Amino acid sequence: MSAKTAPSRPAPRLYLATPLVDDPVALVASLPKLLAAADVAAVLLRLTETDPRTMLACIKVLAPAVQNAGAALLLDGHADLVARGGADGAHLNGVDAMQEGLPSLKPDRIVGVGGLFTRHDAMIAGEAGADYVLFGEPDAQGQRPSTEAIAERLQWWAELFEPPCVGYAANRDEAGEFAAAGADFILVGDCIWTDQAGPAAALAAVGHAIRKGYAESGQLKAARD
Repeated sequence: MSAKTAPSRPAPRLYLATPLVDDPVALVASLPKLLAAADVAAVLLRLTETDPRTMLACIKVLAPAVQNAGAALLLDGHADLVARGGADGAHLNGVDAMQEGLPSLKPDRIVGVGGLFTRHDAMIAGEAGADYVLFGEPDAQGQRPSTEAIAERLQWWAELFEPPCVGYAANRDEAGEFAAAGADFILVGDCIWTDQAGPAAALAAVGHAIRKGYAESGQLKAARD
């Protein structure tokens, strides 16, 4: 894992987590409009736990819809189903899960890692070959660090390490703050699907907040320089 040598970075892109999916029909119909609403780099498919055959069928329906829109489809866990379902990679929870999943995913698939609650765990994941690290998602009890703590962790990683970092944003304001802090991607989920304005409008609004936070971070840097 090499240190970053250039301070410049492109604007963060969106990473959209689905609700729990057991029947892909409604979601696949809404994806073209939704993914056109903002700059979505990837979709994280959260599957309802059922038998492998049913989950594979769901992946095979959704993968082309996501990929044809120019985004990558990652599975939340289930590294063993990635290649069989035609997905682009998996998001794994913790260093142990990453190390277990790496042989079946590398070098052709994306391996993302969350559940990294210490700096040490994050560095281990980066050294082991994670394609990105995620900070700020809720733990098993639904607890997560403060917005300030997540932003600090993103800034620390962005300044020192090469693999991209992802900030889990629970709302639009956090998305802007994490973009300003140095996140390469912003992961959003429930706040998109529960927004009264509808998912496409919510995603577009988050995209605007990201661009604003990114622009403001550049202005602050210029002022400091």
